[in-house]
Amino acid sequence: MRHPLLAPSVALCAGVVAARYVPFSRGGLLVATALLAALAALAWWKASRPTALVAGLTAVFFLGALTAVLHRLPPRPELDATSREVVILSGCVVVPPAFSEGREQFTLELAPGARARVSFYERPGVALPDLRYGQRLELDARVRRTHNFGNPGSFDYAGYLARQGIYWTASGRAGSVRLLPGGCGSPLAGVVYTLRGAALERLQRLYSGDSYQTAMMQAILIGESAGLQRVWTQDFRRTGTYHALVISGMHVAVLAAFLLFLMRIVFVPAPVAIFLTTLAGWLYALVAGWQPPVVRAAAGFTLYAVASWFYRRPRVLNLLAAVVIAFLLLDPEQLFDASFQLSFLCVAAIGALAAPLLERTTAPLTRGLAGLADCDRDLHLEPRVAHFRVELRLLAETLALWARLPARAWLAAMSLVLRAVFWVCELFIISAAVQFGLALPMAVYFHRLSITGLTANLLIVPLMSAVVPVGFVAIFTNWKLPAALAAWLLTASETVAQWHLRWEPDWRIPVPPLWLAVCLVASIVAVTLTTRRLRLGALAVSLAALAVLVWHPFAPRVEPGALELTAIDVGQGESLFIAFPGGKLMLLDGGGIAVYGGRRRPQLDIGEDVVSPYLWTRSIRRLDAVALSHPHEDHIGGIAAVIDNFRPRELWVGSVADLPDWRRVEERAAARGVRIVHLAAGRRFDYGGARVEVLAPPPDHVPSASAPNNDSLVLRLTYGRHSFLLTGDIDRRVERELIGSGALGPAAVLKVAHHGSRTSTTEPFLELVRPAFAVISSGYENSFDNPHPDVLKRLEQHHALVLRTDLCGLVTIRTDGRRFRSETMCPAGGRPGLYDPF
Repeated sequence: MRHPLLAPSVALCAGVVAARYVPFSRGGLLVATALLAALAALAWWKASRPTALVAGLTAVFFLGALTAVLHRLPPRPELDATSREVVILSGCVVVPPAFSEGREQFTLELAPGARARVSFYERPGVALPDLRYGQRLELDARVRRTHNFGNPGSFDYAGYLARQGIYWTASGRAGSVRLLPGGCGSPLAGVVYTLRGAALERLQRLYSGDSYQTAMMQAILIGESAGLQRVWTQDFRRTGTYHALVISGMHVAVLAAFLLFLMRIVFVPAPVAIFLTTLAGWLYALVAGWQPPVVRAAAGFTLYAVASWFYRRPRVLNLLAAVVIAFLLLDPEQLFDASFQLSFLCVAAIGALAAPLLERTTAPLTRGLAGLADCDRDLHLEPRVAHFRVELRLLAETLALWARLPARAWLAAMSLVLRAVFWVCELFIISAAVQFGLALPMAVYFHRLSITGLTANLLIVPLMSAVVPVGFVAIFTNWKLPAALAAWLLTASETVAQWHLRWEPDWRIPVPPLWLAVCLVASIVAVTLTTRRLRLGALAVSLAALAVLVWHPFAPRVEPGALELTAIDVGQGESLFIAFPGGKLMLLDGGGIAVYGGRRRPQLDIGEDVVSPYLWTRSIRRLDAVALSHPHEDHIGGIAAVIDNFRPRELWVGSVADLPDWRRVEERAAARGVRIVHLAAGRRFDYGGARVEVLAPPPDHVPSASAPNNDSLVLRLTYGRHSFLLTGDIDRRVERELIGSGALGPAAVLKVAHHGSRTSTTEPFLELVRPAFAVISSGYENSFDNPHPDVLKRLEQHHALVLRTDLCGLVTIRTDGRRFRSETMCPAGGRPGLYDPF
């Protein structure tokens, strides 16, 4: 058997997946695993190989399920404090600070297995503390539990942090830090973090004054991404070459090859060189922050070294399966991590797709270039390679007669040129295989499928591979020349990415239906397993499935004939998805993160990272309209990304002040050919089978640059006998104006203004609207005390069913014009139900 560990690794993965959906018990799994393992051993002893194989794989399946059950996270620890309280935290610095543009962030261990990620922000006259690993300290801070965005398919950020023992985020004042006597932590970790800190400081000195080069080199070489800005990496993301920037297994491979080359030059014996390189790989994994891709690569190289020691030929898929088994036994939850899946699928694509193709094409010819002048070697090679060598020698002798140069010189020159040609061909085949094999996870996780990445990788991967050894030479020698060379290689890579970006289709791919994903996976597996006769058919099916994946001819997942209002959980902001009964789709506001005190904008783009992924899970590729209530950051921040991703036909706005955020959106709309439609009170029109009425702002309204809440666009949507009232962030003044104008009337669904702030939703307003449902979009444990208790009390007195995104995540209300159905993601209750309020 060529790959004996492949089937057990698949069985182990299947068991880990099954444990997520089947309520297995530890005792039952332990008994089943032991009995099946005994049965497999007995069958093997009795020479019943098929029975032994089935029983053994089933035992491995139950072992995977048992491992997953045993590694389930314990109940999260609790702190007796609310998010608005200032508490005193004391503990040990277990991850030293990372500093980026006015913010310092580190990890504090409060108790074994209970950690908090602490952030300090620069303030005039207050220096950020100089902290190191292993220091004990206490500080005053506000603490919040980690929390996910409550939308279907959203990234489990809280679970990701919990696997690192982090259960809280804390924001403290730099001046409140008090160092405590004594030390803590591991001496080994202390040495590792000292080396890491020295490397980061050395890079900062080498590229002093250039924040871009400093941050990029720290991220590429050491894995410290705190200083990266999203705009710097956008070109690499869109061309499918971002993997060359982030620290990964490629770094370990390049460093290993570089070290082996250096030690071969100084005549270090091969076994010693491999041993020292293996140690260097693990040291690099430690210094790089023990990041999973680097650890996995170090483990893979270790297995390769062990196989080489025993003179075994390492097979890529068998090596991959061994690493999968080892890492899943240690942490089965890694299987559901995108990084884990992409890392192993990348290697699997190389081993299952590229390697066989290379063995049938260029690889034998490349090996045949060794010792071209030695005719005796031809006898030990396959006929086509021997014939290739003979043809090259004949060509060299002909050229020698023509140019009067020795034939050996021509052979050496041809060997060098052909090796370069074959290397480019092999890199192209590997790039194509990886692009093909990763098409589905790239579409599911990143909603991208790069076309130009096929050629961009041919140039960027070698350039960025060269950055790694050159950059480390600069770190170890503190020499400006290799530092400048590494910076030039990075700039060249960026130039290549920018050039390819001109030819890259700017499409985004919604989540494909399950049947298409299964079809694509099955056809790719068939390409690797079937005979040559059937392989072309399987390849044709996989290419057709890939074309359908990119084309995505599937209708959006909305209920026909229903008016839907969905409040997307965007934290302390607002974004409302509206599906009209006639099929038109609209987004009102795009969420965003308000930034105060001159702080830098966060890397999280709510429109790109929260709103768009939710819409893609609904199979939505295009919006008919995007509406902006008013240009506050928590409403307008994500609009630009939504315009880029969904290309709406129209952008609806009310009266908007000429603010920087609005200018950015206006420019983006113009670049994408989006028509801007200005709406004012008094306008009524039919849209998508519903009636749209604009209640505010009035036609003569003058927008405010300082306080645009009352500039909000207020809409009433009517379908059948029911209405939805969408109020933006208006306060009591505009509510009084609406009451006085006679525009208000009963509305079954009220989107509560200003996130439930006490400045809105007054008693006279509720007396006229009389909502049956009150939808509040607010952030989990937000610092504004929204929704305010007074507002909740008033809504309760009017018998409105309050649905909050801070407690329930995504909130959806649909009506067929007569009855309502509400759905939420509340962990307790919140099940869909039918309501007839009138």
